[in-house]
Amino acid sequence: MSSMESKHTPTILTIAGFDPYGGAGIQIDTKTIHALGGYALSVITSVTAQNSRGVTGVESVSSEMLHLQLTTLLEDVKVDAVKIGMLANAGLIEVVADIIEKYHLPNIILDPVLVSSSGRQLLEPDAVKVLVSRLFPLSRLVTPNLMETNTLLGSDYKGVLKENRLMAQELFALGIDNVLLKGGHMLEKEAVDCLVEPLGMTYFSTPRVKTAHTHGTGCLLSSAIAVYIAKGETLVLSVKEAKKFLYEKLEYASLLNLNYMVRSNVIRKEPIF
Repeated sequence: MSSMESKHTPTILTIAGFDPYGGAGIQIDTKTIHALGGYALSVITSVTAQNSRGVTGVESVSSEMLHLQLTTLLEDVKVDAVKIGMLANAGLIEVVADIIEKYHLPNIILDPVLVSSSGRQLLEPDAVKVLVSRLFPLSRLVTPNLMETNTLLGSDYKGVLKENRLMAQELFALGIDNVLLKGGHMLEKEAVDCLVEPLGMTYFSTPRVKTAHTHGTGCLLSSAIAVYIAKGETLVLSVKEAKKFLYEKLEYASLLNLNYMVRSNVIRKEPIF
């Protein structure tokens, strides 16, 4: 590279749902990508109605509109990584998979969003098999939490580290190349994430942060990983730096003080940005 040349800004495409509360989905993805020095392109799969207490409604875009959003962007800008979140139904999954193959999109980071933290179903049950068959083989990394792993496998893992190897083996059998088993819902004293690659396992541990401000943590983590991957880092370093970034945001999350309506016995899940 000559002194007159400069490396382009890492461009990350996020394909996810819209959160009007601003703590998850497209909004947290975009905030994270820009905070880490990338440029975010965003394609919306679904519009949700939600606040700090949960999701009250979901309405998906049509397959035709999703396809149009993607092709319009990809005929203009090359992307260095793709973060995929909420996809809602089988039709949208098929569109995304077809687009990845057509445009040879690199560095797919798949966060398999199945159910919201408040228990709302975000992926139609009959679409899980399509997610597995179409997107798992195209993804460089899949980032399920414990509940998502159990849903994908039809299993009942309890959330202890000794289960990680077997969980990973079962997920690899579904066509995954690399998997990050997230530790947020695990039973361990610390929050331990486990990156499993074909040649080994790498553990990343941070103290647990006592906070209710956990809305959108999975979205933030997968988006941060996508940024570091887009910058050319290895999976191990990308996960390490992304987890560090998330931990720092959680530590300072209590500084956020939104002016909520007064409600008794309500645990607020605030955004962490």
